[in-house]
Amino acid sequence: MNIAQRKFDTLVIGAGGAGLRAALQLSQADATVAVVSKVFPTRSHTVAAQGGMNAALGNVTDDNWHWHMYDTVKGSDYLGDQDAIEYMCRAAPNTVVELEHFGVPFSRLENGSIYQRPFGGQSQNFGGEQAARTCAAADRTGHAMLHTLYQQNINAKTHFFDEFFAVDLLKNKRGDILGVLAFDIESGEKIIIEAKTTLIATGGAGQLFRTNTNASINTGDGLAMALRAGMPLQDMEFFQFHPTGVAGKGMLITEGVRGEGGYLINAEGERFMERYAPHVKDLASRDVVSRAIAIEIREGRGCGPNKDYVLLKMNHLGAEVIKKRLPGIRDTCITFLGIDPIDQPVPVFPTAHYTMGGIPTNKNAQVVVPIGTGGEEAIPGLYAAGECACASVHGANRLGGNSLLDIVVFGRAAGKHIIDYLKTHRQHQALPDESIEPALQRLAHWETGASEHESSDYDKNVSVAQLKNRLQQVMEEYCGVFRTEDVLADGVKAVQDIKEQLKYAHISDHSSIFNTARIEALELENLVELGLATVTSALARQESRGAHSRVDYQQRDDERWMKHSLYYLQDNRLCYKPVRTKPMTVDTFPPKERVY
Repeated sequence: MNIAQRKFDTLVIGAGGAGLRAALQLSQADATVAVVSKVFPTRSHTVAAQGGMNAALGNVTDDNWHWHMYDTVKGSDYLGDQDAIEYMCRAAPNTVVELEHFGVPFSRLENGSIYQRPFGGQSQNFGGEQAARTCAAADRTGHAMLHTLYQQNINAKTHFFDEFFAVDLLKNKRGDILGVLAFDIESGEKIIIEAKTTLIATGGAGQLFRTNTNASINTGDGLAMALRAGMPLQDMEFFQFHPTGVAGKGMLITEGVRGEGGYLINAEGERFMERYAPHVKDLASRDVVSRAIAIEIREGRGCGPNKDYVLLKMNHLGAEVIKKRLPGIRDTCITFLGIDPIDQPVPVFPTAHYTMGGIPTNKNAQVVVPIGTGGEEAIPGLYAAGECACASVHGANRLGGNSLLDIVVFGRAAGKHIIDYLKTHRQHQALPDESIEPALQRLAHWETGASEHESSDYDKNVSVAQLKNRLQQVMEEYCGVFRTEDVLADGVKAVQDIKEQLKYAHISDHSSIFNTARIEALELENLVELGLATVTSALARQESRGAHSRVDYQQRDDERWMKHSLYYLQDNRLCYKPVRTKPMTVDTFPPKERVY
């Protein structure tokens, strides 16, 4: 087989915060590490994270990790696994200090300690007064973290395959993952990267929705690769809509605005969150605020000529606070809206933001699959971390500030576990030629610039770009903030139809942009599989929990639905496993009514 081959101890697919944190851990331990990224690493989507990273440092208000754990369990609407949540929250303070020592330029208090701002869903003393837990570098925290981790990896001599597209995982008959088939985006040349261990860290799938806060690269590639390799995806029905995206455009307006004292108003000038969350108001959790905005608009209290958004008011904070704490947000508003938030409020509307489901993992970031009745086992040598993984620390609703924490804690956990694994697995397994064939066939399908399939039932003139637009519209219409049985069932049929149509679609003229067009087709294949996983899982869950809000099942049903969904590609099969309600060292937080 005339394809270039390289061998490493560990393959990391994705160069965001999770992938770079794991790679750094491994490279510093003298493992050979390959990081494959379809963009230059500092363009990975972690760079767009704004508000900050949660850790109970107690620099501004009294705090401890146990309170952080309670808030995270409550925020998850009790679907989060409490052992993993405890692990993350306990590790958070040391993780922030570690990042500080790596060189992350956190904002500072006058006494020199790390600045922390209030964020939604945070409390002191298990639901008491508002906490200030989110460690921030102005409103560019992800940018600061990603650049720092990349620089540290360069220093540690991590090997990067920049602007390479990973097509599919390679596995033997026993199911062991042995590497990946990828290709150089510039030249189109294929490469097989073999590895003793593999970490999937490819981020989320926000491009499923027409209006989203995500970069165009967020097409869920790692999630779809895991599906095709026979693994399930967990809790895909839970997709977070951020309450404050720029209306009509989707760009993110960080929760840090509300943490600094900003608040939402409707057309009547009313601070309406006082009705939905009387205690914490605008700093309720994201699902609560998103639904409140949707209800305000649906009941006719929206702003603008079409009454289709609300206003985020921050002009009362003053120019000094906005310029110091929210400079990036000000730039976004001026650039895309022609509005200076120092002078006037900003139009906002909920927008697709974060994939809370993903590849099921444990607290060591090992990919796990169910066995027997309620049990599970880890797949040897396979790991996932970051937004593509589901530990599950976010459950049905992620708290703002926990995503940057998640990627660093579990990226580090993956690195530590891989180091131990490599001590007892020193040799590469043989890679059979037949293991590469499925990936080569998938790639070959799009190498001619159009499908060679013939069908009388589907439009042969439809393009990949047209189908992507159709998928995004379907997901937004049929699987949005509010859901019903009939609408979701129609959504399943619509996505299935798009999946069939894609077999006969053509890509753009490939004479000049061959690899770009081919990548768009491969990405759309990934998105279609994830769209089907999302609507199928949402249709099956007959309750309202966190971000999954069913108009026809308006209550949370702990008796029937306190369980994780697992979606398999084969036959669109769904099964379930119990939530891990037992923490590592402390008492369980039992489910109770979730109010803010």
